Amino acid sequence: MNETRRKLLTAAALLSVASAAAAADGPIKIGAVVSTTGPASFLGDPQQKTLEQYVEKINAAGGVLGRKLSLVLYDDASDANKANAFARRLIIQDEVDVIIGASSTGSTMAMVPQIEAAKIPAVSLAAASVIVEPVKPYVFKMPHSDRMAAYKVLEDMKKRGFAQVALLSDTGGFGKSGRNETLKAAEALGMKVAEDQTYGEKDTDMTPQLTRIKSSPAQAILVFGTGQAPAIIARNYQQLAVKQPLYTTHGQASLEFVRIAGKSSEGVRMPSPALLIASALNAEDPQRKVSVEYAKNFETKYKTDVSTFGGYAHDALYLVVDAIKRAGSTDKDKVRAAIESTKGFVGVSGIYSMTPQDHMGLDNTAFRMIEISNGAFKEVR
Repeated sequence: MNETRRKLLTAAALLSVASAAAAADGPIKIGAVVSTTGPASFLGDPQQKTLEQYVEKINAAGGVLGRKLSLVLYDDASDANKANAFARRLIIQDEVDVIIGASSTGSTMAMVPQIEAAKIPAVSLAAASVIVEPVKPYVFKMPHSDRMAAYKVLEDMKKRGFAQVALLSDTGGFGKSGRNETLKAAEALGMKVAEDQTYGEKDTDMTPQLTRIKSSPAQAILVFGTGQAPAIIARNYQQLAVKQPLYTTHGQASLEFVRIAGKSSEGVRMPSPALLIASALNAEDPQRKVSVEYAKNFETKYKTDVSTFGGYAHDALYLVVDAIKRAGSTDKDKVRAAIESTKGFVGVSGIYSMTPQDHMGLDNTAFRMIEISNGAFKEVR
C-alpha cells in the first residue's frame, strides 16, 4: 500500500509539474467583455475590432514572452447581468490571465465583485469615476473620468463668459455619475446649474427638457450621456432653435455622433483624447505617432472611421502587454503590481502613470477641447 501510495503521489507531482510547464508555454489568455451589440454597440463594436486586430498583430510579431496571445471575448449585448455572467465564465471556465472590459460603467461595476474576489487584474473600458474610486486593488481603467470631462467643459464655458449652465444627463451609470461630478465641479468653479434635467438612455424625444432649458437663465448646455440619445438631443436642439451653445462629453467623441446628428452636430463642443485630431498634432507631440498609426491601421482594415472608444481598447491591450513583459510572467499579483507601477505609458488616449492611489493614471492634459465644424473635429485653442 505504501509503495502504491508513493507511486500515486509521484505521478500527481509529475502531472502538476507538466501542467505548470504547459501553462507556462501555452498562450496568454486575454479575457474581454464588450458591448458589440445593443444600445452601447457604438462603444463595443470598435473595441472588439481593435482587440482582434491587435492581438493578431502582436502574435504576428512573436507574441509576448515567447508566448502567443489568445483572446477570449464575449459580447454582453449592453446588459450588465450578462457582463456579470461572462466575468464568471472568464474566471472559472476560461481561466484567463487578465480581463479587459466592460464597455459601459454599469457592466463594469457588475463585474467588479467577481474580479476582486478572484484577484485577477482587470482594465475597464468605461469612464465613470466610481470604477476606480475608491481604489479597488485589481481594477484599473483607461477612459478619462467623468470628473475630468465635467471640469474640462465647465472651464471652457467659463472662458467664454458663461456663468450659468443647463445640465441634461441620462439616468444610466455614466450619466448619474457625470451629473454628480458636474454639480460638484460647478460649485468649485463658482458656476450655477440653472437647470438640472434628466432623460432615459432609450428615450427618443427630449424636446420637453430642452423647451424648459431654452427659456431658463442657462447660458450653455452640457449633455452627459452615451449612446444615440445625445445625437437625438442635438436634433431636437436644432428643431427648437435653441440658442445656448451645446456641449457633450467624451462619451460622444466619435464620428458616429456626427453621422447620427447630421447638421445638428455643427458647433457642438466636447472634450476628447488626441486620437480624433491625430493628423493635426504637432510633430513633437509624443502621442502623434501612436495615434496616427492606430487610426491608419484601423481605418485601412475595417473601412470605417476610427473612434476614441476603440482607442481605449488599443491602450488597454498594450498596457497589459507592457505589464506582463515587466512582470516577466502572467502571475496575477505580479501583473497587477506592474500595471499599478506604470509610468509614462504613451497611448492614443493619453500618457498614463498609475499609482496605488490612482488606477486611471491620467490628468486633464490628456483631454483636448474639440468642436465639430463642417462634419469634422477641430481643436479649440
